[in-house]
Amino acid sequence: MAEFLDTTAISYQLERLLKTAKRRVVLISPYLKLRPRVRELIEDAVRLGVRIQIVYGKKEKCDEVERLKTINCVSVTFCKNVHAKCYLNEDFGMVTSLNLYDFSQGNNQEMGILFAKLTEPDLYQSVSQEALRIIRISGGITEVPPSSIPRAEEPALVYGKLTTARLAAKSGMQTNQLFNKLIGRRYLEPREGGGHNITPAGREAGGEFRMGKGPYFLWPPDLQV
Repeated sequence: MAEFLDTTAISYQLERLLKTAKRRVVLISPYLKLRPRVRELIEDAVRLGVRIQIVYGKKEKCDEVERLKTINCVSVTFCKNVHAKCYLNEDFGMVTSLNLYDFSQGNNQEMGILFAKLTEPDLYQSVSQEALRIIRISGGITEVPPSSIPRAEEPALVYGKLTTARLAAKSGMQTNQLFNKLIGRRYLEPREGGGHNITPAGREAGGEFRMGKGPYFLWPPDLQV
């Protein structure tokens, strides 16, 4: 279940997000001036093979960018109209009022919402897609190199079926739009507490429920929605 965060909790969860990442971290913040500890956690995550993608929106006095660009596997891009503050790894994320700015962490009153991919897959997917859109328009890289740890969705390639996200991309729509269509077709039904259950009709249409790092569904590439 999504969780409310105050200023102290946001700082704690930001550090946890960096410590527990296995494959990727996305950090989006207008202002960029890191606390030494946050910079150290980024450097340590990179040593463990994590790719860090950072988007910022204010160039004023942003010496931090040059320091970060010297770290391998850290991509830093500029988006002039970004005002969002969003932090994600492959398992959970948060949307907050907190900038990646040392003054904000030490002096401001902040709020945020924490959510996990496992318990709020739709929310995680929606935030992740919007974060990737911001990365794309900033000129950043949205694909993780093949040498990185495989994503939970990759078994779809083995079974000859597509995950919901990949089927949505193939059909030219957002993932949440496809979920709504699958519900409309009665292939899926909302689950109490969040997420979805596959229905008998969904299984008959070729859908499958699977569990990787989190729950996901597989669908025939030619599924009519």
